[in-house]
Amino acid sequence: MIRIVALGPGDPESVPAAALAALAAAGAVPVYAVPGLRRDTRRLLGVRPRPLGALDAVPARAVIAAPDAEAHRIALALPDALTLPDRAALRGRAIGAEVAFLAGVGRRLRRDCPWDREQTAATIVPHTIEEAFEVAEAVAAGDPARQADEIGDLLFQSVFLAQLLEEQGHGDLGRVARAQGDKLVSRHPHVYGDAVAESAGRVLEEWERRKREDRADQGIFHDLPPGLPALAYASKAQKRAASVGFAFAGPGPALDKLTEEVGELAARPGADELGDVLFACVALARELDADPELALRAAAQRFRARVERAAALAAAAGARFEDLAPADQLAWYARAKAEVSPAAG
Repeated sequence: MIRIVALGPGDPESVPAAALAALAAAGAVPVYAVPGLRRDTRRLLGVRPRPLGALDAVPARAVIAAPDAEAHRIALALPDALTLPDRAALRGRAIGAEVAFLAGVGRRLRRDCPWDREQTAATIVPHTIEEAFEVAEAVAAGDPARQADEIGDLLFQSVFLAQLLEEQGHGDLGRVARAQGDKLVSRHPHVYGDAVAESAGRVLEEWERRKREDRADQGIFHDLPPGLPALAYASKAQKRAASVGFAFAGPGPALDKLTEEVGELAARPGADELGDVLFACVALARELDADPELALRAAAQRFRARVERAAALAAAAGARFEDLAPADQLAWYARAKAEVSPAAG
């Protein structure tokens, strides 16, 4: 059986002793090394490795030596191969190496790029928000390749912000990651302790309870940044209120409240009543277990697709959609709506 030996990050100072021992014990077993392995690391191995080519050409009893990240990718391609360390540990080391590489890129850009040198947390945050929305759009589109790309963009935003913190002496990416991990462990006693959570709803209740305990001095509406987009602010405010029991009993009462607010808007049209209707919509979204931001975005995308289709249908009939009377535009829109399903929008 093929054995994959991980060599750490790839530099000779970091090659684990266990990896060197495994290679020394290989004996007559052929050892292969990935292309691009540093010459000084290759010399340290104590064997003369063959260059690794196509994986299906590697004999069954061979050993493959590679830095952690490449060793992990090879292990994914060879699910039956043995690994040193075991696959779970190798995955952790590979992720660490790749994130460390990204952090190094951020540090280099901060030092050598004129634009990156000028940035502050305040100037970066708008880009962070934009990247978060692009992740949401990629998820809604169901495109895994695009999701991976957008998640990478958002990850670098976090890396760069952590770099700015480090420069100010307030921590670094490692401390940020460890603090977040410790926080998640403490808030999941049903996973890391003896507590029992029978459902996802019970998990959320326990999560909110622990957050309230951690932030008892901040009141009910803790962690409610005033700069959040309006839908997110409303949703989070309602979530905080619901954590102390102040919420609708289900979709029915929430829908009744929305109907009431729509009636008040009809009686007294204005910004305040419109705001109440929108706030009631957010409350109904909570009861339907739907994210209002994603629901509204999906509706806007459906609207765009239908209007574009209506314009195309009108053009095919020899008319310019922009020149049509509103009633005729609505007629074409109705035809487009019948054609364009929600999934297509």
